Amino acid sequence: MRSLFVGIFLFILAWVVHIGVFFINPPFSGEIQKDVRIMEGASFKSVSDLLTEHRVITYSPYFRLLGQWGGRDQKIKPGRYIFNTTMRPVEVLDMLVLGKISQKEVIIREGLSDREIARILYHAGLGSEEDFLAATRDPMLLHEFGIGAESLEGYLFPDTYFIAEGSSPEDIIKQMVNRFKSRFGALLEKKEVTSDLTQREIVILASIIDKETSSSNERSIISAVFHNRLRQGMRLQSDPTVIFGLADFNGNLTRKDLLTPSPYNTYVIPGLPPSPIGNPGAAAMAAALVPAEVDYLYFVSKNDGTHYFSKTLEEHNAAVNKYQRLTHPQF
Repeated sequence: MRSLFVGIFLFILAWVVHIGVFFINPPFSGEIQKDVRIMEGASFKSVSDLLTEHRVITYSPYFRLLGQWGGRDQKIKPGRYIFNTTMRPVEVLDMLVLGKISQKEVIIREGLSDREIARILYHAGLGSEEDFLAATRDPMLLHEFGIGAESLEGYLFPDTYFIAEGSSPEDIIKQMVNRFKSRFGALLEKKEVTSDLTQREIVILASIIDKETSSSNERSIISAVFHNRLRQGMRLQSDPTVIFGLADFNGNLTRKDLLTPSPYNTYVIPGLPPSPIGNPGAAAMAAALVPAEVDYLYFVSKNDGTHYFSKTLEEHNAAVNKYQRLTHPQF
């Protein structure tokens, strides 16, 4: 009888040691990356079997036992994971519970249009351009964010994003619009706002400012020029708005383009265009909210990344002749 108890004890001991070795040791000595996608709603057993199939772990029942300890088998997150075969089962489980899914770093620059953002996401392997653009025009999303417009152009905040692979266009858009709301709200709190424009008008104006200059020293001055023009009932006469309204712009803005009517041709229409012409960054929105205290009504590029600002048409025309030396429409 004693030998039977000893045998049972040794068997249990060996089993515990075997499980312990499984828990704390990697399954293989060579480091090989394993790409595994965990589906939404997958059972822990199916996940364990999948990991065994991909040779991330060696024995599914032991991994299920590890998951049941502390109820962690109920806390795993779906998504695409990149494991390697030197990871211990406890480390694999930690990744699943913490949701350390594979992510893509995506950098969205200031001033990009929705279409340009869609192209960046496509090249990053984050879905099709068409699906993303369709989502930016989804009435339900627009209603959810309280944006009374036909698209989310202007509200996809430029920033560096870490986006989980397999994310839906709606998930990506929500991340960007929530970032916009957070940053815009912070600007309203921190800045001594002098503009009397609505939020929508600020976003539109900021999108124009982002296209007109990348100089941090000029944004608030350009903002002032446009605010001054709006107050005096002058047309904005902004080239970037005209370009945005052209279906087949070839890089050469002509006099004919400037005289052709369109909803975005601010040489023809009064006031602001009907929607943003890109997605502005925080600096441009800050400039739109707090324009510089100057009386300028005109500016022209000096062809070095900066502009010459004028208060009178005569001074402006002289600057155009000096810096452009091209046929330029009279303001």
